[in-house]
Amino acid sequence: MEKKLNFTDQALNQINLITKGGEKKYFRITVQGGGCSGFQYDFSFDKNRNEDDLIFKYHNTEILIDEMSLTFLDGSTLDFIDDLSGSFFQVNNPINRMEKYIAYYFLLYNNFLLTN
Repeated sequence: MEKKLNFTDQALNQINLITKGGEKKYFRITVQGGGCSGFQYDFSFDKNRNEDDLIFKYHNTEILIDEMSLTFLDGSTLDFIDDLSGSFFQVNNPINRMEKYIAYYFLLYNNFLLTN
């Protein structure tokens, strides 16, 4: 089954704007472990591809994601937020939400065991 990562128009427009011209050829997304707080995402720019990178092409925008990170991003959507709180990329990840529900369940279960 093919893994999928979705991008909003706002995210693609911002990536395209940043990578246009200059030395910033690729936009790179990497997932790092996060424990109970969920995944940590690293957004960077790169001139080179690594051997395990997959390229997502949208119009003139090329996005690099290594195979391991894509496993954790499957089904996610990358968005770009620009509001009063600031301007930033945001990943809406269904896997991350599930981890929080599981952590919450174990917290409730442990509290139940301690009080009974």
